[in-house]
Amino acid sequence: MDSESGARRGPDKLDVQTELIASAYRAKGIDVGVARLRDGSLDFLYQRGVILVRNGYLARVAEIVGAGEGGQESRTEAEEDRHDDHSVEGITLYSLAGARISDTLEALQAIDRELGPGIAAPNHLFSITPVLPCPASEPRPVPADMLPDPGVCDAAGVGVSVYVPDTGLLKDAAIHPWLAGVTGQPDELPPPDASGVVMIPEYAGHGTFVAGVARCMAPASTVFVTSDFTTAGVLSEFEIVVRLNQALGLGVNIISLSAGGTTRHNLPPLGFEGFWSRYRSYKGVLLVAAAGNNSTRRPFWPAAFPQVVGVGALAANGRARAYFSDFGPWVDVYAPGEDLVNAYAVGTYRYREPPRIGQEREFHGMARWSGTSFATPLVAGLIAARMTRTGENARQAADALLAAARAQQVPGLGPVLLPCDRGDHDREPACCDCCGGQARAR
Repeated sequence: MDSESGARRGPDKLDVQTELIASAYRAKGIDVGVARLRDGSLDFLYQRGVILVRNGYLARVAEIVGAGEGGQESRTEAEEDRHDDHSVEGITLYSLAGARISDTLEALQAIDRELGPGIAAPNHLFSITPVLPCPASEPRPVPADMLPDPGVCDAAGVGVSVYVPDTGLLKDAAIHPWLAGVTGQPDELPPPDASGVVMIPEYAGHGTFVAGVARCMAPASTVFVTSDFTTAGVLSEFEIVVRLNQALGLGVNIISLSAGGTTRHNLPPLGFEGFWSRYRSYKGVLLVAAAGNNSTRRPFWPAAFPQVVGVGALAANGRARAYFSDFGPWVDVYAPGEDLVNAYAVGTYRYREPPRIGQEREFHGMARWSGTSFATPLVAGLIAARMTRTGENARQAADALLAAARAQQVPGLGPVLLPCDRGDHDREPACCDCCGGQARAR
C-alpha cells in the first residue's frame, strides 16, 4: 500500500484493474504505484521512482531529495521543432534512483514542504480502462448484423481529420461500412488457440469502437487511430503529452481522447503545461476528452482543463446522467454513453471483473458497451459534421454546439447533445444543425 493510502476493502473491480495494469508494466521493467484514499478507493496511478519537475527548479529539487540520477528527458525552446519522442517543453522526467528520498510520494511531500505545491508532481498514469477512466463496463455481445446505435448520420465530415489516440484499429474493421476508409496502427488479436478460438485481450477493440462512434456521426471524416494505449490500456502523462504534441504537427482538426485520470491533490497534471502553448498556436485544433466513470465531481484530466471539451455520459434513456459518469462544472456537455452499439472484435472474451469473473462470451464483430469513452467520439463526430455544414473550424463549431446545448440544458444535469435517433420524441428540441438534422441539443 502506498504512503498516501488508507484502509483497504476486499478485492473488487478496482483491485482487478490495478493488478492488470501493474503486472503489464512490471513486464516492461516499470513499477506502478497505486495511491488510495482512506476509504480504499483510487486516488491516482503513477510511475514509481520518477517525478515531473519544472525545469527552473531542478537544482533545488536535487538538493531536497538528495540528488539521484536526475533529469532523464527534458525539452527546451531550442528543441521545440525537433519532435523528440522523449521530451516535453519546460518539464523534466526526473529519476529518483540513488536519491536520499527515493520513494516518489515521500519525495513529493518533501518538495511541497520546501517549495510549495505545483513545482513537482507524479508522472501520473492515464488509462482507457474501467479503473476510473473509460469504459465503465466490459463489452457485451450483440448479433453480428445489429446496426450501430446511435445510427449513421447523413454524409458529413468531408475535409475534417479526427485523430484518435487509443488501442489501434482491428484488422477487419472495414467490413463495417461506416468504418470503410478509417486508418490506423494495428490492434493485434492473438492467433487462434489449439481449438481454433481467438481469445480477445482485455483492451482489444476499444479504439475500433471509438472510431466507429465518431464515424457514425461524421461518415465522411478522415479518422486515424493510434495504438498508443497498448500496455494494459495505460499511458503515462509524460508520454501522452509527447503523442499529443506529435498529433498537432499532423494537421489534424479534432483529437478525440477517450482516456484520462485523477491526480495527486486534484492539481492539473504538470506535464500538460508545455503542451498548451503549442495547442493555442494551432488555430482551430480541438481536444475533446472523456470525463471519466467514477460518478464523482472530482476533476478528471485532461477533460477538466478549460481548453478541452470534457464529455460526460447520458443514461440510455437520454434524460439523465449515466450512473457511472463523472459530473460537475468542469464537464462541458453530456452525450449518449450508455449501451452504445458499434464495431468490436470477433472471438471469445473472458470477463475479468465482478460480477462476471471467469464467464466467457462469443463476439461476432459488434458489441454493446458503456462509458464516457464512447460519449467522447460522439461529440467529436458531431463537431466534425457541423464543420462541413458551416465552414467553421473545430473550436468555432464546438463553441456553437455547446452554446446550443447550454441554452436548453437539462435541470440538475447540464448541457446535452443528442443524435436525432437518440432523442426524447415526446419533446421537440431545437436541432443543432450539425449533421443535416441528425443531432440536436436538448
